[in-house]
Amino acid sequence: MKVTPTALPEVLLIEPKVFGDARGFFMESWNQARFNEAAGSDIQFVQDNHSRSSRGVLRGLHYQLAPHAQGKLVRCVSGAVFDVAVDVRRSSPNFGKWVGYELTAENHRQLWIPPGFAHGFVVTSETADFLYKTSGRYAPELEGAVRWDDPAVGITWPLDGVTPQLSAKDVAAPPLADAKVFD
Repeated sequence: MKVTPTALPEVLLIEPKVFGDARGFFMESWNQARFNEAAGSDIQFVQDNHSRSSRGVLRGLHYQLAPHAQGKLVRCVSGAVFDVAVDVRRSSPNFGKWVGYELTAENHRQLWIPPGFAHGFVVTSETADFLYKTSGRYAPELEGAVRWDDPAVGITWPLDGVTPQLSAKDVAAPPLADAKVFD
């Protein structure tokens, strides 16, 4: 697998080796030892999640605070999404900065979003199936969120004139300046 640090060095773009022929393709989508070597620490995943969404659905920007902070290894297995990570660690020199990548069923890319980063995505295909492994259990009392269109963060979402479909929770998310974040 090819691992590339992003402009936020802790966030990693992972591109597995894909072997294809007339029958289809094969790839190793997960390998504990290789992932831990790339991430530089011993990450243990405790939960797998799967969401299906239609074009224009925007989920995020979400994270969990300590002691149940979560890292996420995300990928799109059907369709396409624009996936985003935002540094929400107040002490970080990259606080409030973001990176975004297109993840598709065809490019097989994955993004590692460690604890301390908010995560979100928007569906750019008709539908998308999105999978993510988490390194911490879900704890609703420790949920954090940042408003998807906070001008202080300035994410350039590829909406192409589409009004995003949001959950009530995402509509009510605070701007980064008012959000509970990591120290």
